[in-house]
Amino acid sequence: MATASSVELARRARALAVQMVARAKASHIGGALSMADLLAVLYTEVLNVRPHDPAWPERDRFLLSKGHACTALYATLALRGFFPVEELEEYGRDGSRLMAHVSHRVPGVEFSTGSLGHALPFGLGLALGARWRAARHRVFVLVSDGELDEGSNWEAILFAPQHGLDNLTLLVDYNRIQSLGAVAEVLDLAPLADKFRAFRWAVREVDGHDHSQLRDALTRLPAEPGRPTVILAHTIKGKGVSYMEDQLLWHYKSPDAAQLAQALAELGDHR
Repeated sequence: MATASSVELARRARALAVQMVARAKASHIGGALSMADLLAVLYTEVLNVRPHDPAWPERDRFLLSKGHACTALYATLALRGFFPVEELEEYGRDGSRLMAHVSHRVPGVEFSTGSLGHALPFGLGLALGARWRAARHRVFVLVSDGELDEGSNWEAILFAPQHGLDNLTLLVDYNRIQSLGAVAEVLDLAPLADKFRAFRWAVREVDGHDHSQLRDALTRLPAEPGRPTVILAHTIKGKGVSYMEDQLLWHYKSPDAAQLAQALAELGDHR
């Protein structure tokens, strides 16, 4: 265990993610920063996992569907001891298992993702299989809001309550910016909570950067017995770095040396 504090874990994961993207001249840092708090609370207080034994059969399963934002997940896993933090320096290099979209070759990663709309249907299958085997592990899937444009997600959203899969929790990183613009302009999801309620999900809405709200929602599962739970986490794209916050540009852009230095200073990393 590298750190027990979810707040400290999120801060360190953000700093490492920014460094990884800058070093590799990669992208998608905005969406990595928006979900760092969700990952931090999950991996400190919610998920039943063993970093020294990633394939432990009774582990909870976590799937990151927005695989392009993998730097935050890689950093979180490394800080929790799934693999050495030093390996993060290999992110994006030829031959590295730390690919620019999340890869199952990395300890602690259940499922490779990149093409959007795949992880929730896959996670639904895991949850259904667990139910059939009377297994006690749970399944968590984190999706982006823009990813909910994919019809495959809504097929799974219809299916899960039909089969009473209350061992399935969906987290939506609701930062309101997707690849080509604001979600409301590209394909408006509002009223999203009402849509999920109409599809018979138990719905919780939280501030996705408030660890106490996240902890309360994620440690009281299922929110309603017999129903899958969706947690709509209202977040800010680029959270923690002032010039990145709420800026579409940082879906794609890599920070230069001066921008990296400013980001690390704002994140409290002065190395």
